[in-house]
Amino acid sequence: MASRWIRPEVYPLFAATGVAVGICAMQLVRNITGNPEVRVTKENRAAGILDNFEEGEKYRENAVRKFVRNRKPQIMPSINNFFSEPN
Repeated sequence: MASRWIRPEVYPLFAATGVAVGICAMQLVRNITGNPEVRVTKENRAAGILDNFEEGEKYRENAVRKFVRNRKPQIMPSINNFFSEPN
């Protein structure tokens, strides 16, 4: 009876849902551990609003942003060039 509910047709749905949950979990962990505006411990919350610009800049300039900073904003540049440049 249990095998009726798990059909091969729903595996892509499980995979897509799993990837979405993984991305949400990764972002949650990133925000809790690295975001300067999120304070989990009671001592940090009692400190109030801090002007920590260096920590905010470090959080904003993450590895992905540094990687794509000097790249063209194209997903498939070879296909874009093929269709946009006259022959």
